Amino acid sequence: MTFIQQIIIIMIVVLGTMLTRFLPFIIFPAYKTPPAFIKFLGKVLPNAVIGLLILYSLKDAVFSDFHCLPELIAIGCVVFLHQWKNNMLLSIAGGTILYMFLVQYCFI
Repeated sequence: MTFIQQIIIIMIVVLGTMLTRFLPFIIFPAYKTPPAFIKFLGKVLPNAVIGLLILYSLKDAVFSDFHCLPELIAIGCVVFLHQWKNNMLLSIAGGTILYMFLVQYCFI
C-alpha cells in the first residue's frame, strides 16, 4: 500500500467517524423536538444493549458442575450495582473487574 493510499484511507475513516458523530445533531437540532420513535429508541436501546452483552458474554459458558460460578457471581454483582447506584458504567466495570478477579485468582 502506497503512502497516498494510506492517507486516503485515513481521510475516509475520519470522514466516516465525523459523519456518524455529527449527523444526529444536524438531523435533530436542540431547538426541535425529536420524533416519538427516536425518543422510544432512546429509552429502549440501553437495556437491549445490556441484554445483548449478557447473552454474548454467556454464549460459551458451561453451566455444568461449578464452572459457571464466576459468571453467575459477576452477573449478580452487575444486577446489584445497577439496582443500587443506577449507573451503567459502574455496573459493567464492577462486574468485569469482579469476574476477572474470580477467574484469575479464585477459580483457577
